[in-house]
Amino acid sequence: MKNDFEEKFTEYQADMVSICLEYVDWRADAIYIYCSYESNTIYGDCFFEITKKVVKKHQLNDIKGKEEGFEYDVSEERQRGLLDIISEDIEKIYTLCMKYGKDMPTEMKLVYDVKKNSLKADYCYENLWTDSETKLGLHICEEWFEEVKKKEEG
Repeated sequence: MKNDFEEKFTEYQADMVSICLEYVDWRADAIYIYCSYESNTIYGDCFFEITKKVVKKHQLNDIKGKEEGFEYDVSEERQRGLLDIISEDIEKIYTLCMKYGKDMPTEMKLVYDVKKNSLKADYCYENLWTDSETKLGLHICEEWFEEVKKKEEG
């Protein structure tokens, strides 16, 4: 049985997945969520795999082979709302970790397989960009996006 910490931690991750599913109108094969918390700085973003194409949140309508006549709402307001909720959930995870005396991951890479209804999570506890003069969380997320895109699209 899960303890309160694990239940809440899982709940916040599930909330991120849920808002991403809502953003794509439940029309994705996989959802990739990147979360970073270093030096009191939060960064969160996501991207999607749809019909064998890996795309960023603003590129959803560029997908060839998507349902004819269907348009995703990729307005700046909707994107901002999505990222606000992801950031709020990262902040909740940080608060939860502090409350229970647990280490806060500096990085979380969440991959949700929609068809299998399964979530895979990779955590890192080392600083990845704090000591860099040229790298930020957004750069690491971009590297992950390119890595996934290359792997999934060949």
